Amino acid sequence: MSPLDLLVLSLSLYLIGALATLLFKANEPMAYKLSGVFGAAGGVVGVVLALGALLSGEVNVYQLPSPFYFADLIVRIDLLGAFMIGVISLIVIAASIYSLSYMQEYEGKGAWAMGFFLNLFIASMVALVVCDNAFYFIVLFEAMSLASYFLVIGEQSEKGVKAGLQYFLYAHGGSVLIMIAFFLMYREAGSLNFDAFRQLSLDPTMASIVFLLAFFGFGAKAGIITLHGWLPQAHPAAPSHASALMSGVMVKVGVFGIIKVGIDLLGADLLWWGYMVLAFGAVSSVLGVLYALAEHDIKRLLAYHTVENIGIILMGVGVGMIGLASGNDVIAALGLLGGLYHLLNHAVFKGLLFLGAGSMIYRVHTKDMDSMGGLGKLMPYTAIAFLIGTMAISALPPLNGFVSEWFIYQSLISMSKTGDLLMTSLAPVAVIMLALTGALACMCFVKVYGICFAGAPKTQAAAKATEVPLCMNIGTMMLALMCIILGIGSPWIAPVISSVAAELVNSQAIVVQQGAALVPVDGTQAILSTPVIAVTLIALLMVPAAILRLFRGQKMARRVAGDPWACGYAVEDRMTVSAGSFTSTLRAMYEPLYRIRNILNPANRLLQGLTKTKQGASQLEPQLDNRVVMPTVRLVQALARRVQVLQRGDFRVYCMYIVVALFVLLIIPVELGVN
Repeated sequence: MSPLDLLVLSLSLYLIGALATLLFKANEPMAYKLSGVFGAAGGVVGVVLALGALLSGEVNVYQLPSPFYFADLIVRIDLLGAFMIGVISLIVIAASIYSLSYMQEYEGKGAWAMGFFLNLFIASMVALVVCDNAFYFIVLFEAMSLASYFLVIGEQSEKGVKAGLQYFLYAHGGSVLIMIAFFLMYREAGSLNFDAFRQLSLDPTMASIVFLLAFFGFGAKAGIITLHGWLPQAHPAAPSHASALMSGVMVKVGVFGIIKVGIDLLGADLLWWGYMVLAFGAVSSVLGVLYALAEHDIKRLLAYHTVENIGIILMGVGVGMIGLASGNDVIAALGLLGGLYHLLNHAVFKGLLFLGAGSMIYRVHTKDMDSMGGLGKLMPYTAIAFLIGTMAISALPPLNGFVSEWFIYQSLISMSKTGDLLMTSLAPVAVIMLALTGALACMCFVKVYGICFAGAPKTQAAAKATEVPLCMNIGTMMLALMCIILGIGSPWIAPVISSVAAELVNSQAIVVQQGAALVPVDGTQAILSTPVIAVTLIALLMVPAAILRLFRGQKMARRVAGDPWACGYAVEDRMTVSAGSFTSTLRAMYEPLYRIRNILNPANRLLQGLTKTKQGASQLEPQLDNRVVMPTVRLVQALARRVQVLQRGDFRVYCMYIVVALFVLLIIPVELGVN
């Protein structure tokens, strides 16, 4: 099958899944199961399409019949588009399988509607990343935003509706900026086709205006700092498998848009664009993880880590744009390789963590980490999968998060050695911020795993928790396995992603592999072999296990069981470590940065503006009634009373009206000279 055939098949499966949920909405279990089955099937076809396109290295362009004369329906399956389809499809498979059991929680709460909008949401994302026309791109972008909006408000709770409104405002505000950017390019090119945009030679001022509009428009979808306010509201409100797709995949469409416009369409010609992207990425990464540390709600915490990881991805993209603008293709390709690899890795481990959080909430029925505890023994499979996810997001070797961050470190180190004063000065600062982000992320997930899975249960619900159904475990374990494969298998995966970066840079793919090792172009700078690290770690783990096995019998006899010592006091539940106490010192240390959160987040001002608009409308409505509507009503009533005298109820008077009317109708033609 051709790439187009596979694309059409994948989209058809998603749309059939959406239609099936409508047909079986009276039977909700059947509806959401059909949604999940067709979603998983569409994801499998998408992965096949992506692998075929990435391994072949070919760019396939198709022009399809368009119902609109002003917009050509062009499908361009290039390496970046195929890569994005692969990322989307991978998470879709896991989330769809997971939903087969998870959606039992939403029976009677519109589960069929969630299945319908979820499949539309996925289909619009897949179609968007291969669309090569501005009109259809905007239509699909809006479809994606609207479908995800209905997922956010799916539970119809007060919090969910408020979060949905906030997300709606951000999403459509960003859409407006993107439309303006495309319109400015259309005005110069005379066509809505992206290929016409690529041929443009805009002057620096106009190009910068277009880039800024696109950066902040797509940045609102990506959740960069200052435009992230919807993330910690919308993600906790949506069902967990939808949160996995929104956080793991949808925000990457925002990053895709920044790359598409900044690099593919505009060519990243100006150096300050890259510095701005790098700066936003660095600040987003540090502030995102700091805000996550202060959270008790596990899904809000994961949402803030999305801000952090989008920042890390943008650091790689920023280095890539700096390399392009300065004519250094190697640094450009290395930065983009790191950014794209982390885009894939974040989708996998963040999808895993949201599904794992959903499993905990499914059993404990709360998002508050302080109401969990002791789940490691009660939910062992969820605990193992979640542990792998926490290690991956904390960039611990040999898992996937470590590899992509290693490439970003190497791109920054390479940038610092160029000899350019500004690059030499800023690259070390970015390295320090990335290192600080990694340390804080480790601290945050030690807190999360320790509070949720270790220790004793803190509530009755936690004490009675059991492992989740098989389908939910399959979904989480699948992504946990991908975290391992993308890490240990990185020497064979990185060259494929390097070819995507090379296509964007328009150069030959850089060498990043030597046997079972990774190198950042120059082997003298650094070398990394994740398979060797994995074997070494396994061997090191076997040594204490062997010692424990050898001396276990002697130690067991001397062990004493009993209540822990609490300085002479009786042990109480409130003595245990909580999510708040774990980070209290850090929150006190960085208090000014936590205050900045309210300053940088425009959500509060948007809501205040909306409230004032409602108040103004409520004050204006009586004025319209009193000064326009009511006077008009009184005038009509007065005229009606005057006309009412003609209606006396006398049959003879009505006969007289008929005679007069006939006389007038006969006279008019005579007066007009009509024969």
